Order: sequence, then C-alpha cells, then structure tokens
Amino acid sequence: MSRKESDPTQTAALEAACRRVGLPLTTQRRVILEALVGRQDHPTADDILEQARARLPEMSRTTVYRVLETLVELGLAVKISSPGSAARFDPRVDRHHHLVCVQCERVMDFEAPGLNALPLPDTHATAFDVQDYSIHFRGMCADCRKRKRPEEGRAAARPKPRKGKSKGEQR
Repeated sequence: MSRKESDPTQTAALEAACRRVGLPLTTQRRVILEALVGRQDHPTADDILEQARARLPEMSRTTVYRVLETLVELGLAVKISSPGSAARFDPRVDRHHHLVCVQCERVMDFEAPGLNALPLPDTHATAFDVQDYSIHFRGMCADCRKRKRPEEGRAAARPKPRKGKSKGEQR
C-alpha cells in the first residue's frame, strides 16, 4: 500500500466538487478521499474502510461504500469492476489502462500511449454514446508466476497415472 498524507489539491477538488453539487464536505468524505489518494494498489472498499477506521473508528462499511460511489460520481475516482471480483477504486481519473492478475486479482496501472489514441467505435446503430474507455488486460503477475513454477515442476516430476488396470487388478 502506497499512501501519501493529505493532498491539498485533492481536498480542494473535493471541496469544489461538493460545492458544485450542493453536498456538504463532511469529515467522512475527506478521510475516505485521503485514504484513497496516493494508493496505487487499487483498493477495495474494505481496504479503504480499514485505513479510514484508523482515523475514525466509528466509520461504517455503508458510509465507505456511499462515499466511494459519490467520489466516482464527482469524477474524483474511478470504479474498476471485474467479473467475480470485488470492485476496486482508483484515484487516477486520467485515461490509463490496467493489468489484472487472474490468480491473485492484483490490479496494476498500465501506460500505453498507443491505446489512448484508439478511435472510438461507431455506435450510432445501437444509439449508445461512448464517452470514455479503459482497457483491462488479464493475465498472471510476476509474483503468481513465480509461485506457480515450482508447482508445475513438481506436477511434471510426478508419474502420471496409467490407463487400464491398477496394481491390485493386474494379478
């Protein structure tokens, strides 16, 4: 977990966004934003809750979920969803892409300027208005590949079961 202390720019952005839509700038909103800013591990709501409770022990899970959704609506965070995984939150709202490990579900930022210039597809026939995009590449991170290699070696060294009769049946 990489975290920096309160970022005055982000706090000012939160204050301006709240003012723009008529929301009060609550301590909970400020603490949750501060828990998210500077993290590069794309935390889940539970990760944010754990960090926020260090400052506000009475913080509820429901409050964290609501505030994170508000931050997304205000354009101060991005929600990353992968099928079968917990939603994760990203404080980076600029266009960038992600590498998602299929083994440990780790999410990493991926910079690929060529992907940022992809032309948007023609969706007129579907009446769908594409506003933005982010590409998620799924694969296996280096740590999981390292852990998997020894297992693969052991599996290859084990004798494979023979087809046909077992030892007890060969008599």
